[in-house]
Amino acid sequence: MQAFKTTPIALALIAACLVAGTGTLLFSGATRAADTPAAGQARPALTVTTAQPQRTPMPLHLAANGNVMAWQEASIGAESNGLRLTEVRANVGDVVRAGQVLATFAAETVQADVAQARASLLEAQANAFDAAANAERARTLQATGALSQQQIQQLTTAEKTAQARVEAAQALLHAQQLRLKHTQVLAPDSGVISARTATVGAVVGAGTELFRMVRKGRLEWRAEVLASELRPLRPGAKARVTAASGATVEGTVRMVAPTVDPQTRNALVYVDLPAHPELRAGMFARGEFQLGSSDALTVPQEALVVRDGFAYVFAVGADQRVQQRKVQTGRRQADRVEVLSGIAADTSVAVRGAGFLNDGDLVRVAPAAAASTSSQADFKQKTALALTQQAPQAIN
Repeated sequence: MQAFKTTPIALALIAACLVAGTGTLLFSGATRAADTPAAGQARPALTVTTAQPQRTPMPLHLAANGNVMAWQEASIGAESNGLRLTEVRANVGDVVRAGQVLATFAAETVQADVAQARASLLEAQANAFDAAANAERARTLQATGALSQQQIQQLTTAEKTAQARVEAAQALLHAQQLRLKHTQVLAPDSGVISARTATVGAVVGAGTELFRMVRKGRLEWRAEVLASELRPLRPGAKARVTAASGATVEGTVRMVAPTVDPQTRNALVYVDLPAHPELRAGMFARGEFQLGSSDALTVPQEALVVRDGFAYVFAVGADQRVQQRKVQTGRRQADRVEVLSGIAADTSVAVRGAGFLNDGDLVRVAPAAAASTSSQADFKQKTALALTQQAPQAIN
């Protein structure tokens, strides 16, 4: 038969096991003694910890739904009439700057009209120069009597008529030059092209929309808020907006609509949004307006028990029996929940173990120190068990 060899390490492990096992037995015996009720007394259903409601500052939020829309849209149309579209330089999604050429029309016909108007202006200027010279000579001979007063008046009138024809020719030339300028469709502002109907080769009339643009690329959230909830909302208030894609941004209230929809009794609140690659005009979004903070009566979240769709807490009485109370909850922050009604500020409620209680149960209230001692005892017991399993392997 093989003899076992005893080493110092093995002896130390055995001693540790004996000490841990003795401590566990003593603690278990003490616990059983404490749990055993005296004769004629009911046995507690559970050991629980308790806490009283606390006044905690909690943020004020106002939830709302709405759509992400363009701050302003610009409709870019054709100002020329009856010309053929020869080139389109912008497409949907392009970022353009103010004055950038978006499309061009055929300009040959307009250029010819400009040249004709310029020639008419030169002819009118020449006639005006001749009429002015004749009128000046007539005024010089007026004192000599060589010309009658009627002739002098006719020459003076001819001078003014020629000058008027010059101005008319100048106006015609300016109009033709404007037509030539309008053969290029320019962006009225910087922004993003959101729609395009321009087609190369099409002959369109004046006023036909060719592009639609989101000005400045700027978006806003138009939140629908009940009329009864508008009072705390002011320009400059902050809002956290979450789009359908999951993107979350911080916005600022720009204005509150001056009217309310008579059908839904909702008003629009316009919230300016920062640029974000996942935000698109027309998206649905939900958000919360941040309205500061206020004190609230709160309990630990662990103390709440949800049954049949309602929230309850268990109030611990002086006789160590619990009473189930229905409460109305409000805001939540970290592990604290606001209680709007159902309990008073001095009510002691069960926290740990509350989910296993029933109305009228007898409980034992454990202080925090006892809960910590119980955790340490569990740790010692697990350590002793592990050492016991390793001891036979160390003895050879």
